[in-house]
Amino acid sequence: MGKHDNFIRNETLFGIVPLIKGDRKYGFWDCFLVTSGFAIATWCYEQGAYSAGLVNFQQLIITIFGIGFFFMLLEMLPLWFSTRYGIDLWIWLRAALGKNGVAVMAFLCPVLNFGWYAVTADLFRDSLVQLFGVFGVTIPEVIVPFLGVICVILGVVIALGGPDVIKWASRIMVTALLVVGIIVLFICFSVSPSDITAVQPDLSDYESPIQAFAYSNEGMVAFCFSWSTQAYVLPRLCNSERSAYWSTSAAYGLIAPFFVFLGGVMALAMYAAVGEYTSDPTVMLATLVGPGVSLLALIMVAFANIGTMGNGLYVNDMVIKSAMPKVSYKALVIIMAILISGLTIWGGVSENFGAFISIAAYLQGPINGIILVDCFILRKRKLSLKSAFLLPGHDAYKYPGGVNIIGAISVIVGLICGLMVYNPMTGVIYSDIFYVTTGSGFTLLTGGLCYLILTMTPWGKKYSLRDRDDLEIV
Repeated sequence: MGKHDNFIRNETLFGIVPLIKGDRKYGFWDCFLVTSGFAIATWCYEQGAYSAGLVNFQQLIITIFGIGFFFMLLEMLPLWFSTRYGIDLWIWLRAALGKNGVAVMAFLCPVLNFGWYAVTADLFRDSLVQLFGVFGVTIPEVIVPFLGVICVILGVVIALGGPDVIKWASRIMVTALLVVGIIVLFICFSVSPSDITAVQPDLSDYESPIQAFAYSNEGMVAFCFSWSTQAYVLPRLCNSERSAYWSTSAAYGLIAPFFVFLGGVMALAMYAAVGEYTSDPTVMLATLVGPGVSLLALIMVAFANIGTMGNGLYVNDMVIKSAMPKVSYKALVIIMAILISGLTIWGGVSENFGAFISIAAYLQGPINGIILVDCFILRKRKLSLKSAFLLPGHDAYKYPGGVNIIGAISVIVGLICGLMVYNPMTGVIYSDIFYVTTGSGFTLLTGGLCYLILTMTPWGKKYSLRDRDDLEIV
């Protein structure tokens, strides 16, 4: 392969250059497996246990499968059309936010999601601790916080290998996680199913069961929004729009909720068995089964988290490439790994789980609302690819200062409206709207509505729709 071919490959697989259909390596099953590996990461157990501590068994089903499935199908809709152009949605968003506006958001969203990878590294660390414990070895406390960094380092190796390595690592990882999930499911129901469904959460810190249910819904909506940062990227590797949409929607809308549900059932089973909630599958395995089964499952959990880390480093760095396309992919991987390692050693992410996911979702919610309006209502699924890449003579998406003022206002309005309903830092509810839309859901509604109203004015149409004579035929 010559230097020219290497350059093209690097800029398509590790950059933002559009992929033509002949270069797209993923079919439905490839995208589904890679995305499922991402979606069923062991952090799903953390989310499930969080919900299980707030609601009863019936409400748990409604929160996870009803709320989760609806929002995932909704926010994945624009993937049909970014895939058609062979680009990720962050490039499309240049039309709605401007180049510099996207740069800011495409940097902040992955950074706010770094906590997910700290959770992954934490679970890897706990797996190692439990594995050594099976053999009677106690790891000194001073070393334990640093064990998660091993997961980060091994994830870097996978990420630097790119989509081909990630694809094969995901096949192994997904298989391992599915096996662990089946094991966990059987172990959960070794505890009496009636005991599991009878568990009632301790709601002494909440005004009512309805309030706790609303907090659970907020957590699930925020969890769904957290996927959008990554889901905007991988589908560009798919060879058809149908494969991109349905593989991504199935992974995030069905597989991920099932494993979140499994995490919730696991927490309920542990509470029924030993009187304590836990979101850590390694603790459950060590508590409820013999050393042989737990040893095998712990090994699979450990390796699965390495695959998740590698996938996440690749996808999030591709998002940041939308903001800083000239920065080396390898440099971004290493910088991101250092930051995640710092969060892992700190160890405070899991302790502030609810606040962490809502804070990230408050930024992603308005962006999801804006892209839905921009794609389906304003631009009617047609984009100027040349203007999106700011080619000379194609200025439809060049805004003063590189920021689409309508998009920027809409993001700010969505954030402010969300904070007027619910404060994710303190958990204080300010409006009964929270019980209907959740705080994160309200940011999507108000951000999207603001964008729709402003772009439908005569001035807004003139300002935003300068690309109709420069559209691509695809």
